Amino acid sequence: MSTDTEHVEDGTETSLLESVRDWYHLPVIGLVMLFMVWLRTQAYDQFVTEDGTPALAGIDSWYQWRTISWTAENYPQTMPYEVWTGFPSGNYVGQFGTLFDQLIVTAAMIVGLGDPSTETLYAVSLLAIPVMAALVAIPVFYAGRRLGGTLGGIVSVLVLALAKGQFLSRSTVGQLDHHVGEVLFMAIAVLSMMVALTVAEREKPIYELVVDRDWETLRSPALYSGLAGLALTLYIWVWPSAVLLIGILGVFFTVQLCLDYLRGVSPDHVAFVGAVSLGVTAILTVLLMEQPGNTGSTSFGLLQPLTALLVAVGCVFMAWLARQWNNRGLERRYYPLAIGGLIGAVLVVMWLALPSLFDTIIGNATRRMLPFGGATTDLTIQEAQPPENYFDSVFREFGSAFYTMLAGLAFLTIRPLLGRKLRAEHTLVIVWSLFLISMSATQVRFSYYLMLAVAVVNAAFVAELVGLFDLDLTGSLESLRSVETYQVIVVVLVVLLLFAPLLPPLASATAWGSTEGAQPSGSAIIWEGSNEWLQDNTPAPGNYGDANNAGELDYYGTYTPGDGDYEYPDGAYGVMSWWDYGHLITTQGERIPHSNPFQQNARSSSAFLTAESEQRGELILDAIAAGESVSEQSNDELRTLADGNETGEEMRYVMIDDQMAGGKFGAITRWTGPSYNHYVTPEDYEAGQQISRDELASTFSDVPYDDTMLSSLYFDDATGMDHYRLVHENDIRTSAYVSYAIVNPQTDQVLLDENGQPQVGINRAWNQQTQAQLQRVQQSSQYDVEIFDQKQAAGVKTYERVDGATITGSVDEGSVNDIDNATVAASVELETGTSRTFNYTQRTDVADDGSYELTVPYATNDELSVEDGYTNSSVEATGDYNVSVIAPGEQGFPAVQYRGQTDVPETAVVNGETVDDVSLEEVESEEPAGNETGGNESTGNESETASGDSGSTDDSTSGNETTASLTPAAAEPTH
Repeated sequence: MSTDTEHVEDGTETSLLESVRDWYHLPVIGLVMLFMVWLRTQAYDQFVTEDGTPALAGIDSWYQWRTISWTAENYPQTMPYEVWTGFPSGNYVGQFGTLFDQLIVTAAMIVGLGDPSTETLYAVSLLAIPVMAALVAIPVFYAGRRLGGTLGGIVSVLVLALAKGQFLSRSTVGQLDHHVGEVLFMAIAVLSMMVALTVAEREKPIYELVVDRDWETLRSPALYSGLAGLALTLYIWVWPSAVLLIGILGVFFTVQLCLDYLRGVSPDHVAFVGAVSLGVTAILTVLLMEQPGNTGSTSFGLLQPLTALLVAVGCVFMAWLARQWNNRGLERRYYPLAIGGLIGAVLVVMWLALPSLFDTIIGNATRRMLPFGGATTDLTIQEAQPPENYFDSVFREFGSAFYTMLAGLAFLTIRPLLGRKLRAEHTLVIVWSLFLISMSATQVRFSYYLMLAVAVVNAAFVAELVGLFDLDLTGSLESLRSVETYQVIVVVLVVLLLFAPLLPPLASATAWGSTEGAQPSGSAIIWEGSNEWLQDNTPAPGNYGDANNAGELDYYGTYTPGDGDYEYPDGAYGVMSWWDYGHLITTQGERIPHSNPFQQNARSSSAFLTAESEQRGELILDAIAAGESVSEQSNDELRTLADGNETGEEMRYVMIDDQMAGGKFGAITRWTGPSYNHYVTPEDYEAGQQISRDELASTFSDVPYDDTMLSSLYFDDATGMDHYRLVHENDIRTSAYVSYAIVNPQTDQVLLDENGQPQVGINRAWNQQTQAQLQRVQQSSQYDVEIFDQKQAAGVKTYERVDGATITGSVDEGSVNDIDNATVAASVELETGTSRTFNYTQRTDVADDGSYELTVPYATNDELSVEDGYTNSSVEATGDYNVSVIAPGEQGFPAVQYRGQTDVPETAVVNGETVDDVSLEEVESEEPAGNETGGNESTGNESETASGDSGSTDDSTSGNETTASLTPAAAEPTH
């Protein structure tokens, strides 16, 4: 059977057997596609809620639903610029709001007869992902058939259908994301280019035909090349970062034109395809541009048409240079060296003249296409991490089909040695496949692209084996009668080799087993209640305070930024959180986050969350509101930046969840530094210093982490802070935390790592992963796990930033013992909506004249509401503030010498007003001063931390999530 088969020849035989031979692939493909849709919709009921609200499998899926809904409201437009994220600038959404959305909404328009309901739009959106995955089988079959005949094409679609891993997990119902669209349109683009190259090699277009305007000869290669350019444009329209395929094609055309010239074939034929196809792409992508001056890869800007134009011009130049090389009688073998030198020179010139473009090209190559040189912050993204063990990873996803693909690539490469022609489309598949292998080694998510190469190239592998054993599988009766026993054995072995590792009993996990457990995102479920509270109990953006400008921020409106960023109206505000949760705040809460999963403003969010004082945290938020980039500036520099805020914009709310306080804190520190170890190691600790088991609690009772804004808010309920009040905590779960150390039982000393740092975990979420890690330490080593601290807190806490009310007063300086060491404390008991009570306490020193003033963020009444432009706080005081003056008593111990009470109106808290002097009464008998805070108490159960979202991660610990029973009794969660 020839591997050069491109189509089944039209025969004249009318027998049933011949008809089956000619058309059997169509029902097979149809059945495979039905199987793929069925497989991916097994968990459909998990994503359809009784109240009709979305329930999606990933954080990005929520934002994709946002852009699909926006497109339905503004059909056929897609969202160009988003003001409901990236406060205070807004953001071009780039890879969201694309052709992917238009296709889904168009299908919903057809189903809904021009006016689809929200339920119809949601149902179509859910089902569109499995359907697109099934459609991938069509270009995969025809690409496979071009390499290995009809049988090869069938093998390709079967490999596609049975494989598990990234392609399957990202194309199941509930995964409302553009990844499956990327795979579909990349497959179409590559297949189109394969066809165009074959037509060009057959028709042989050359420069003279263009000069003579011989359109009759040029029609076919020009038409197919133009269609290839259109297919490439559609792929870019689905995902702007698809510019990477332009780079792959650039490498292919460079290699193929050099090969053609070296073997005496005119480079004009292939160069014509490159010039026309990439020229069409350059022209069409100009029409897509949203940010003409932007050279980034994640939005429609200058990068896409410019790189396409460079490749098109490069093809023309290489063909021209080949002619000049011939005219001057130069050695052909030096031609590739000259091309390589010229490419290097172009890169140097680009580095000098267009540094931003150079950085974008090289940055995308190292971050997406080559397994080295990625940014440190990229490694905080779960899906952007390289696989821990590459070959184990690809075997889990593709079984032995990955290795047979490598064999197929080898067969394609050695075709000239076997006396067969290496066509241009073969070179394209080889170059493309090698890049996909490299990409999958760079980022784990790109295995969904590698799926295409694994499926397509296995067609060539099967075809070579069929030819090697002289199997005649044309389908005629005579061919069936002539099959030998050993040939049947070969066929059976090939089938087992390709598919047995993907099927039971050899496969520990099958494709259908993987889809049965699909369920909505755990983070989305945890955050949903808090975001719904945010939507219902905070003023609409534009309405905060005395403003009434919410009408200027229509959730489905169209916006155009000014010369730089969008100028928000008075009364608009932002929500500070980690970037992982920005899309949830936008879609579930309909509020404007500062950072988002585009990783916009991730650095400034990190700077705030890791700030080690309230003063610095405040300066960072003020500088952010002024539109400034913040990170490592000093407080004085931040103050200067914040003074430039004349817009009235504010960062108003802060939301922190259990994962930010626990496992994700390491990822948060990577953006601004210092390292994670700085925050969990005492400041006076010297590397190599020994710590005994008994010293653990005291040594780690005060580490820099405890002073961060994140910890002070999440664990301490803002006690001691002036400008932050807890306004809501969710009741989905209460998370438990432990701090532990690895101890050598022989010496009772804490184990040190290679850098001389103690091996401790501070405030690690007490979930199955942590338990399993510590269980393995105890079981597989001679070391002990010593837990020295335990805490509990709600899943998500929401804080409002307020001016704070100032409580003032005075005492007779002569009536207070040792007034120089006297302090005043104001304490109030508060109750959350989850029926948890805690005490807030603020302290300050008494002045020499007996006066004092302190600022408190909590009110004792609830007089303001959303209708007034303020917050309906779900955290309320159970009584007035208790104000105490504490000074050393006669015996030298601190004692309460004056006591009084005062109320604090909510208007004073919000507007920064001063409360009248508090009347204090002297305490007649000396009373020892106890703990004025009363402690922070929390109740509730913890549920297992969900995984699977493509959010930030922390690699300070590792290991599989397995059940372990190491839970301390005081912090035992309920799963």
